[in-house]
Amino acid sequence: MLKKIIKLLLLVLVIVAVLASAWFLIKRNEPAAEKIITETTSMGSIVLKAVATGTIQPRKEVTIKSRVSGVVEKLHARAGDLVEASQLLAKITVVPDAVTLNSAQARFETAKITTNNARLELDRRRKLYRQNLISKDEYDKYVFDFDIKREEQAGAQSNLKLIRDGSNGEGGSVSNEIRSTVKGTVLEVPVKEGESVTETNNFNEGTTIASIADMTDMVFIGVVDESEVGRIREGMAVNLTIGAIEDQTFPGTLEFISPKGSQVDGTVKFEIRAALGATAAETIRAGYSANAEIVLDRRDDVVVVNERALIFEGDEVFVLMLGAGNQTTKVAVDTGLSDGIIVEIVDGIGEAVTVRVP
Repeated sequence: MLKKIIKLLLLVLVIVAVLASAWFLIKRNEPAAEKIITETTSMGSIVLKAVATGTIQPRKEVTIKSRVSGVVEKLHARAGDLVEASQLLAKITVVPDAVTLNSAQARFETAKITTNNARLELDRRRKLYRQNLISKDEYDKYVFDFDIKREEQAGAQSNLKLIRDGSNGEGGSVSNEIRSTVKGTVLEVPVKEGESVTETNNFNEGTTIASIADMTDMVFIGVVDESEVGRIREGMAVNLTIGAIEDQTFPGTLEFISPKGSQVDGTVKFEIRAALGATAAETIRAGYSANAEIVLDRRDDVVVVNERALIFEGDEVFVLMLGAGNQTTKVAVDTGLSDGIIVEIVDGIGEAVTVRVP
């Protein structure tokens, strides 16, 4: 009896398994319900923009170099200070070259000897002239020679002081005092007190003592792709977004487009420069990274739709207008400006029309 019951249960299980398998296969082979994706036309604005990446820099920035070699004795300015033209920035303790110093010393000693000799000769000739033993013309020659030798001695002495001390001690230009050549803000002072500096000459750029810029006149310097440079022109409005300043846009004006491009990562880029407004320049620091959006074209209060709803067939454009019962009607439309996502519908359908995404 037990065996019959077990056989009956196994038979029931087999039948259930067969029916379940059949139901699964039928369901799997049924066509899936078609999912309808739609877009609705609306009134809106389309802005076509070119985007340039770059940095904010001061328009005028100068580097102050040392005119003598030596050691920084005292710094009188630091980064962030506002300085006037001719304001003292640093003082240098001159460390002259031994050969140059020795040569200047020798020239001064030689000039002293020749001056003393010319003075003795002049004194002798003066006595002879007063006794009417020589003519005035001959006497004047010795006066002239003494004046020349005296000036040569003064020049040799001044040159020696400049080489040794950095100043001739006459209240003129002091070469070991580094002064600002412009009015502005000190951006950086790359040297420290006690550091050695080298002079600027024909063979050496010299050590930078400070960088100074006018922070009220800032510009954006960036690059645009060659595919967009042909659509921009000087004088266009520019909207600047700065990574360090969130939720704020700064207006600017495009003022320069480079006539020559350069290859960057396999593509040709053109440098551009845009001026910032005076108010914006006062709140921006040099070196900020920024993006510049240049408005190439704009449409306001026009019918727009997502570009994915369009069907392109040759030179014609269509949309599938959705009707009752999800029935679609193929309608030809004329399109206008597109920003790559939203496109303007010039003719064919109006506002608040639901179209099916193919």
